[in-house]
Amino acid sequence: PVPCCAEGPAAAPAAPGRLTSLILFSQKVQTLGLLIFSHEFLDDRSRLRSFWKFQALILFAITFILSFFATKISFIQILEKDSFEHAMNLFSQMARPDWQILPKATVKIIETIFIAFMATALALPFAFILSFLSAKNLMAENKFSFSIYFLLRLFFNIVRSVEPILWAIVFSIWVGFGPYAGMLALFVHSVASLSKQFSEIIEGVEDAPIEAIASTGASRLQIIWFAIVPQVILPFISFTIYRWDINVRMATIIGFVGGGGIGATLLEAQGQAQWSQVGSIIILVAFVVWLMDTFSAYVRQAIK
Repeated sequence: PVPCCAEGPAAAPAAPGRLTSLILFSQKVQTLGLLIFSHEFLDDRSRLRSFWKFQALILFAITFILSFFATKISFIQILEKDSFEHAMNLFSQMARPDWQILPKATVKIIETIFIAFMATALALPFAFILSFLSAKNLMAENKFSFSIYFLLRLFFNIVRSVEPILWAIVFSIWVGFGPYAGMLALFVHSVASLSKQFSEIIEGVEDAPIEAIASTGASRLQIIWFAIVPQVILPFISFTIYRWDINVRMATIIGFVGGGGIGATLLEAQGQAQWSQVGSIIILVAFVVWLMDTFSAYVRQAIK
C-alpha cells in the first residue's frame, strides 16, 4: 500500500464511514461497538456479565411497566368505599362457617381425592413408557427415532398448554358431568406433564452405567432396564407423589365445570350466595390440601 505521505498519484478520498471512524479515533471517542467487541471487554468476564445483567434489568423494567398498564391495575378502585364494604361483608359471612354442610362436603372431598388418585395412577404407566420415547439421549440415534422424539415432545407441549379445566369441559360434553369427566381431564394432563418431567430426568442420567452395561453386549431394552431405570426410579416416585398432590388441588377447580368432587358443591353454595357454607368448604379444602402436602413431603423425604 502507498503511504499517506508518499509522493505519487493523489489518494482516493476516504469513505464517509471510514472518515467518521478516523475522526472518532483521533478524538479518542470509545463507541458502544468498540466497547463490546474490544479484546479487553471480552476477556474481562466480570464486566461482560455486568453488561448482560444491566440489559436484563432494563428488559425486566420494560416488561413490568407494560404489564402494569396491560392489567389495568388501580389501587384507587380496590380501596373504593362501596366495593371495599361489599368485600368486607363477604369476608365477615365466610368467617362464620356453617358446619351443617360438613357431612356433604366431606363426602365430596373424599371423591375429589379419589379422582386425583385414579388420574395419577392411570397416567403413571403411560408416562413411564412415553418418557423413554421422548428422551433425547435415547432417541437421537437416527432420523426415525428423532422424529418420534420430536412429535412426542410437540404433543406433550400442546396437551400441557391446555389447562385441566378446559379438558374437563371437553370430557363433560363427551361422557357427561361427574367425577369420570374430571378424572379423564386430570389423566390427560398428568400423562403429558409426567412424561415430560420423566424424560428430562432420563436425559440427565450418568453415562458410565450405560456404557458398562452396553460393553457386555446387552440389548437396547436391557440397557434401559439395568442402567437407566435404577437411576430414575426414585425421582419418578417422588414426581408421581407430587403430581397426585397437584391433582388434588386441580380436582377442586374442575368441579366448577362439571368435573365432580368438592368443586361442584362449592359452586352450588356460591351460586345460592350461601357464603357461610362457602367458608366452611374453603376451610375443609385448605385442611385437606395441607394434609396432602404434609403427607407427600414425608413420603418424598422417606424415599430419598
